Amino acid sequence: MINILVDADGCPVVDLTIQFAKQYELPVTLFCDTAHNMQREGAKTIMVSKGMDAVDFELINRVKPGDIVITQDYGLAAMVLAKRGLVMDQNGREYTNENIDQLLHSRHIAKKIRQAGGRMKGPKKRRKEDNESFEIAFNALILKQINKLNE
Repeated sequence: MINILVDADGCPVVDLTIQFAKQYELPVTLFCDTAHNMQREGAKTIMVSKGMDAVDFELINRVKPGDIVITQDYGLAAMVLAKRGLVMDQNGREYTNENIDQLLHSRHIAKKIRQAGGRMKGPKKRRKEDNESFEIAFNALILKQINKLNE
């Protein structure tokens, strides 16, 4: 069974994720902290107390090989990959063993720049095309996993 796990704090594709998972009758679990109470029909919600990375640790403790995780957190993505899960961001970019090191390195460099007083551009405003890209990539990832299970 494929489970869909969503790092739901600040995730703009929660509803899209639930909608697509429903088409394939896949269970969805949303993970959020008490500052982001998130209840959605068609999904189970696991709420954890606020704290540095509390949501990430709760999610990673529940992920199993073959599960699909939606997050924009590179650190969480790396841990999911280590547990043989599949992971993608809210724009449909799949994190893989081939790209995660570069992404983590970029995050590290950006943090050093900010700590030194430098400024970095924030994320771009979300567009309709971003949702479309997510839908296409998420659907493809689900089908890939279903086909893998049926082999």
